[in-house]
Amino acid sequence: MIIRKTPEQVDQMAAAGDILVRTMTMLKSKARPGITTLELDEAAEKFIRSQGATPSFKGYRGFPGSICASPNSMVVHGIPGSYECKRGDVLSIDIGVTKDGWVADAAVTVPIGPISTEAKQLLGVTRNALFDGARQMVAGNHLGDVSNAIQRSVESNGLSVIRTLVGHGIGREMHEEPQVPNFGEAGRGPELEIGTVLAIEPMVNAGGPLVRMGDDGWSVFSEDGSLAAHFEFTVAVTPDGPRILTPWHEAE
Repeated sequence: MIIRKTPEQVDQMAAAGDILVRTMTMLKSKARPGITTLELDEAAEKFIRSQGATPSFKGYRGFPGSICASPNSMVVHGIPGSYECKRGDVLSIDIGVTKDGWVADAAVTVPIGPISTEAKQLLGVTRNALFDGARQMVAGNHLGDVSNAIQRSVESNGLSVIRTLVGHGIGREMHEEPQVPNFGEAGRGPELEIGTVLAIEPMVNAGGPLVRMGDDGWSVFSEDGSLAAHFEFTVAVTPDGPRILTPWHEAE
């Protein structure tokens, strides 16, 4: 069942999103060669808690970190630790923030210093695919319109959508119905109604679409070792069109 939110509840999710965006802005400024993913995690947790909120990922299904930090061929769910960022890396940073019982979720993939042409294309295509999907969050559209827009945006540029990882509904819980695939047929699936809130998150490989699970039981890697990228917004369907509740792009 898709749980639609009232305008007041959407505003509460946006308040969590504001803290998330400020956290993301801080982490992007720190994401430089030499910093460890654990140092980024500790900075995120300290800031989120200073704002009267909690890091949604901490302890979620046993996850030990406050953020997910996934370098290079790691797609998602990287546990922060001793990994030291290097010049030329790409690092996917995924953050969840809970404020007054409401959750916001967003991710970006950032360059660590100068990166290759291939990596620049991967980040640009995945970022654009997120916006293409978010633009479909209009009342009367269908979930398949979001999924199809992402798929077309990625595959028209010769990159691969990961088909086994999906976005999700979000609200009082981190993961609510429906699942949001990054591929699909336009016009299919549930109709998007006012109050629907989704975490839209294209996950893209520069190589093939297959992934493998890491030994830690959390991290997910591209199977062929190619670079991966992950961008995410929490987006609400409103009478005025899509409302991005985690507008990290506005802070760029």
